[in-house]
Amino acid sequence: MDAARQEVIVSNPKIAEMRAKIARFGAMLYERHLTDAAGGNLSARVDDLICLSPRYAGSRKQWNLKPEDVLVVDMDGNILVGDGEISRESKVHLRLHREFGEYGTGVIHAHARNVLVFAAMSRSMPPVLETTRKFGTVPCIDYAPAHSDKLAENVANAIRPQVERIRKQAAGVIAPWHGVFCIGKDLDAAFDAVERFDTNAYIIMMGKLLGQSDLLAAEREAMENACAHFTE
Repeated sequence: MDAARQEVIVSNPKIAEMRAKIARFGAMLYERHLTDAAGGNLSARVDDLICLSPRYAGSRKQWNLKPEDVLVVDMDGNILVGDGEISRESKVHLRLHREFGEYGTGVIHAHARNVLVFAAMSRSMPPVLETTRKFGTVPCIDYAPAHSDKLAENVANAIRPQVERIRKQAAGVIAPWHGVFCIGKDLDAAFDAVERFDTNAYIIMMGKLLGQSDLLAAEREAMENACAHFTE
């Protein structure tokens, strides 16, 4: 790409704002144990361009990104601005942006600490809190390698029935041995959903340790009946 075109992209205030937001959100994910140094990535579409965290953002930069570290790519993943490499999971990001772009613009792949337990066990995750009811059960997809087209296909197939959730806030899936993928109506919504998923996972696991009394079971049934049509 010629320097003039790159300058137009870099000077676009919406692009500049999104690159800064991705850098900031990456640090927040890391600080809140919603991802780790081993991986994860964020992307957000601005018009027909995608701002995308670079490969090795965790392992080499410990998520201490500067806005200029964030890549700008086209819808085919060609790097237009930035010196880094595109991440391994970019195929998933690009597939979600292309297929569900009318519903949402923000995508996060995260190694959220508590959700990783469900990923390791290849388990779908039911909602157990009012704050996660609107997401329904977060499905666990079939395994596929991190860099593969098959992973992108499996994620997209599981997101497809959830498109109305994206329009309202976000939808997510659990990838075995890997982590969570989430697409939101924007990046803020995707970030919020990832944290809610992780809290939900923590509550499920701690609840198993506490056990469940008949009283708690009755209270839970009453809550579920009262919130049968709950939407936030």
